[in-house]
Amino acid sequence: MSNEPVGWCPPLETPVMRVIGIDPGLASTGIAVVEGSSLAVSNYAFETLRTSADSLLPDRLMHIYNGVNKAIHDVQPDIMVIEDVFSLNRYPKSGITLGKVTGVILLAACHCSLPIMEIAVREAKQVLTGSGSAGKAQLEACVRMRLNHPEPIRPSHASDAMALALAGLYRSRITGAK
Repeated sequence: MSNEPVGWCPPLETPVMRVIGIDPGLASTGIAVVEGSSLAVSNYAFETLRTSADSLLPDRLMHIYNGVNKAIHDVQPDIMVIEDVFSLNRYPKSGITLGKVTGVILLAACHCSLPIMEIAVREAKQVLTGSGSAGKAQLEACVRMRLNHPEPIRPSHASDAMALALAGLYRSRITGAK
């Protein structure tokens, strides 16, 4: 007979999850990776892929595809979280271009059989700051605080990608995604 109290069960280990967050953009695409379990982040990294405005659109899209594909192969994430595409009525061409960028990023994930979670930026802001209408500076400060990262995360695409990765990590804890 065990000396453990009735009803006792050993604590469940929370699996470590690696999430890659992507903030798509034609000139700058933010990429961030967080690793952790539950609400605890044990490791993180971020970078920005840049393309030249002097290059042709197909070349810029290929550069983004190759960069995201390399990041996926290098870090072997469990899931990709990408900002859901949005378009402002004033700038419909920008929305179409953003859709093309998002398309090549999704294609890279699909080629690697990586599960994908699309999150609206307002949702990521809500998860991290408590307000879906938080500004970029407030979101970046909250991301830094959660990571205990003393310096600003620049450029903003990298910070936004980190916010998406964190929201994906926190959300997967709730939904049990793995």
